[in-house]
Amino acid sequence: MSASLHVMTVVGARPQFVKAAMVSRAIVEYASVHKDSIHESIIHTGQHFDANMSEIFFEQMQIPKPAWNLNVHGGSHGAMTASMLEKIETLLLDKRPDLMLLYGDTNSTLAGALAASKLGVPIGHVEAGLRSFNRQMPEEINRVLTDHLSEFLFCPTHVSVHNLRSEGITSGVFHVGDVMHDAAKLFGALADGKILEDHGLTSGEYFLATCHRAENTDSKERLEAIFTALVQIAKEKPLVLPLHPRTRKMVTNFGLENLLEPLTILPPVSFLDIVALTQSAKALLTDSGGMQKEAYFHRIPCITLRDETEWVETIESGWNQLVGADFNAICHAVSTLEPGRQEIPEYGDGNSSHKIVQKILTLKS
Repeated sequence: MSASLHVMTVVGARPQFVKAAMVSRAIVEYASVHKDSIHESIIHTGQHFDANMSEIFFEQMQIPKPAWNLNVHGGSHGAMTASMLEKIETLLLDKRPDLMLLYGDTNSTLAGALAASKLGVPIGHVEAGLRSFNRQMPEEINRVLTDHLSEFLFCPTHVSVHNLRSEGITSGVFHVGDVMHDAAKLFGALADGKILEDHGLTSGEYFLATCHRAENTDSKERLEAIFTALVQIAKEKPLVLPLHPRTRKMVTNFGLENLLEPLTILPPVSFLDIVALTQSAKALLTDSGGMQKEAYFHRIPCITLRDETEWVETIESGWNQLVGADFNAICHAVSTLEPGRQEIPEYGDGNSSHKIVQKILTLKS
């Protein structure tokens, strides 16, 4: 191992850019004090390639520019993962990092885990232990396999620690809190309201929605039920929907374009803009895991368009309602909105990223 610990980070999707921004900042801060102690190089797989879903994140959040962009996007899960795996393996063989650092549950995460494990490179997994217990979700397969290949498992909640224990994983497990809490504290203060002005939105007088999960977008029945509910909700107050490219494609394929007309459709927006929209919304409707927590961090009621969630704390605390793709359940949840009343202290104190770096540094000892 070199004198300076070399961390190689793999990211590919916008939630990972946000999480990586916080840990990268913590690495830079530590290295500025303890010279030549640790350094990071970043691989961008290209899984998200739209400029507002990729490049702008590195600019706005001051993440170090990726050393490599693999430009892998599109195709089946197997084809995408295989292409990433091959290219990441080549870089690992050439650079020989001390640790592979991975985030969340994407194909990029699984590819990085497989490549590193085959070459004996230790793996650190941020957001370890999350489980939806739905093996039909590709993300569930990715996170389970990555956890079982990792040496450092950085858990955001006590439930995630318990999930790992139930699967026989107890070594290298650390409850560090949620790096997204770190991000919410930092970037929430930086987000301005220009996007609200640009679209004539008034704080507290609109709903925000996101929809991108394959379980929803790949089913005409589910997608139609969700969008029909969004149209109904938009009769009460404006409903803003930054439209994911895959969702737009499937709406067109299923002939549901008419359901977009009553909604305020935006292209994918930058992270600071989505923070601004979330902070000022009356409520959030989403199938995103990360956005469920974003709503809580900004104390906005959330309605989750899925049949299960990894973030059970948000349900138990009253900040989140689980409604699936059921038209009646979605509309009822909106009509009975109430803010949650309980805090969720296990998400940490906004210092999770520094805790992760401290654990990584034990590789040098």
